[in-house]
Amino acid sequence: MGYAGRVTELEKGPRGLRRGRGARERILSASQRLFPDQGINCTGTDQLCAVAEVSKRTLYQHFAGKDELIAEYLRRFDPEILPEVFDRTDLAPRERLLAVFDIHAPLCPFIGAAVEIPDPGHPARLLARDYKKGFAARLTETAREAGATDPEQLGEQLALLLDGASARSRVLDTDTFATAAAIAVVLIDNAIPTAAVPPGAGGDLSAGTGPRARSGELS
Repeated sequence: MGYAGRVTELEKGPRGLRRGRGARERILSASQRLFPDQGINCTGTDQLCAVAEVSKRTLYQHFAGKDELIAEYLRRFDPEILPEVFDRTDLAPRERLLAVFDIHAPLCPFIGAAVEIPDPGHPARLLARDYKKGFAARLTETAREAGATDPEQLGEQLALLLDGASARSRVLDTDTFATAAAIAVVLIDNAIPTAAVPPGAGGDLSAGTGPRARSGELS
């Protein structure tokens, strides 16, 4: 008999749904499943509770409200800011910059949250702002390692290019990252003196120099 079959009456919520151990993670898992697919505003607490198999009472025991859940949902997303690209030691800095564009993902959840939530002081908006600044900072740091003459400018350009590709891919329902990658090559080549580029550091995106993204992840 599986875990679900061993749930006792004391472990059930008012509607006979599971609560207690693991409830918080199930609620967060439900948000990670529903928010990207149908949007934050279109996802109600009733649906979240149904998917998480908890009662509303249990949800509010773990989160003060939906706003707190949204903030935690974003906080859990890519907290280290793409370590599978930026922390790679087998790629030169220029190649790491290009590898970022080898990531194909749905609309960035931080962009989605910022679009859906108009209040700039909302916790989710603040998290989105901090993440985007952090992402640009990692690009800038890598651009500096690559020898860019103006790493701050290059980092901001690449961050803007990535966000644009993410939004345009969603609007057109097609992958625009190949085009963005081609533009990135031009920007990077113009920003990094030839003498600073190691031999063979061509960053061949067609060969897949960067890892494929986890579902739903992108700046």
